[in-house]
Amino acid sequence: MALGARRVGKCQELVDEIRSTGGEALAVELDVTDEESVAACVATVVEALGDIELLVAGAGDTTFGRLADVDTTAFDDQLQVHLVGANRLTTAILPSMIMRQRGQLIFVGSDVALRRRPHMGAYGAAKAALTAMVENLQMELEGTGVSASIVHPGPTRTGMGSNMSPDALESIIRDWALWGHARHQYTLRADDVARAIAFVAETPRGGYVASLVLDPEAPLRAP
Repeated sequence: MALGARRVGKCQELVDEIRSTGGEALAVELDVTDEESVAACVATVVEALGDIELLVAGAGDTTFGRLADVDTTAFDDQLQVHLVGANRLTTAILPSMIMRQRGQLIFVGSDVALRRRPHMGAYGAAKAALTAMVENLQMELEGTGVSASIVHPGPTRTGMGSNMSPDALESIIRDWALWGHARHQYTLRADDVARAIAFVAETPRGGYVASLVLDPEAPLRAP
């Protein structure tokens, strides 16, 4: 297993944990917005571990704000990470998968790609475009032995948005509620998303999960 990210130190912590239990893992620096970084990462992984059989593309961050207040540079940054970055990884890895007639591509999308949400227009547009790219891949890869899947998590407890002020966050949640996006305060855990991705990856050959939407379960109501 190879873990790639800009914060390679975080990856190394996971690699050390995997190795401590007898697993094989490698941490590699990766910036999906940099073509040279992607090429170097792929070359390092192939040299150390062999052909890449499975790609999970989940690099991302988000820019909160109304579209009228998000400048074009910030908007483009979202496209570069979520869409163009995913494409860079795909084009670097896919040809060898097609040649071997086996491989899996799994992309991390978002429920915002399917259900729009105020203050997340740039992020949602990038994830919607990613969804379109994956659906095209699914059609074009038929008969090659390679599959492309996308997992759409709902609200998940991560570091995204953690630098926002309570007042700004309250305003966003209030607007979400107006459009039916804040029915409750429960969120998914990172482990929930990881298990969903593992389920897709472990689907036996002969079928594949094209799209999976994972939402947080609501708190129990009184009967």
